[in-house]
Amino acid sequence: MAVTIRDVARASGVHISTVSRTFSAPHLVNPETRSRVLATAEQLGYRPNRAARALITGRTHNIGLIVADIANPFFPPLIKAAETHARRRDYHVFVADTDEDPIVEAELVQALAKQVDGILLCSPRMTDDQIELLRREVPLVVINRMITGLPAVVMDVGQGARSAVRHLLDLGHRHLVYLSGPRGSWTNREIRRAAGATARAAGAELTVLGPHQPVTAAGAAAAGAVLATGATGVLAYNDLMAIGLLQALQDRHVPVPGQVSVVGIDDIAASELVRPQLTTVANPTAAAGRAAVDMLLQQGDDGSTAQINLHTDLVIRNSTGPGPFLPAGATTAEVAAYVKE
Repeated sequence: MAVTIRDVARASGVHISTVSRTFSAPHLVNPETRSRVLATAEQLGYRPNRAARALITGRTHNIGLIVADIANPFFPPLIKAAETHARRRDYHVFVADTDEDPIVEAELVQALAKQVDGILLCSPRMTDDQIELLRREVPLVVINRMITGLPAVVMDVGQGARSAVRHLLDLGHRHLVYLSGPRGSWTNREIRRAAGATARAAGAELTVLGPHQPVTAAGAAAAGAVLATGATGVLAYNDLMAIGLLQALQDRHVPVPGQVSVVGIDDIAASELVRPQLTTVANPTAAAGRAAVDMLLQQGDDGSTAQINLHTDLVIRNSTGPGPFLPAGATTAEVAAYVKE
């Protein structure tokens, strides 16, 4: 016979309502009593009925997490971190994939709205106005998108792009290419803006090619256009595009970094597996997943519209090397300061 809330109340010496509050509103229960009730429930094997609890509390203890493309290796570490962190808070996470389609994105938010307590919207492709309208239907936290008045967790890709461009400039590259990501991407706009400003400040040229879908095939298809510009340094929207470009350049017998240096963004696992290993900007995806869960749950309590900006780091590997304008007389030690050998 299944253990009931009455069994837990009897065994722990408290009223049924105290057991109910322990699971539905633990902050209202004395810590000592709460610990005793939880220990008793664990000993007896009691598991609260989520559906019944939702009727009482108005909370489903479910969170929606909508991502642009679950096949993109950027997202799984974020998803896993969010799921693990939510589970510790007694929440479950439902994951949905939009396939980079803003129409599907809006439909998924509306479909999940009545099944969850809130939604984490990661790298959305909808317009700001659409997202603001949907927030009236369900609490939202946006990841990798900054919208005034909406709670958000962003990874500072602008700072990462500046670091990547400075790295290429320091190596003596004066004509750069930015392989642009998808149209409608806030991240893409931030990278493009930061990379362009950094290149201009140094008197260097930055050619923008795109937009492209953020996949390996797009990077490979852009190889001819990259070479046609005569640029010697490339920053790609993400690692997948950078890896596709590396492979296509190798197929064309173009040495990397001998003739062209390549930098990606994200630091996915594959960036260390390709040859040459990819110089890239590491995004704190797991930290973003955890922070977004915390922000969403706190939003339910205080209506917070806080915005968190997480630091990114340049990881220098073997896909970048000296360019044609490296200062004359640079020593091996000076070059090694910029290039991981």
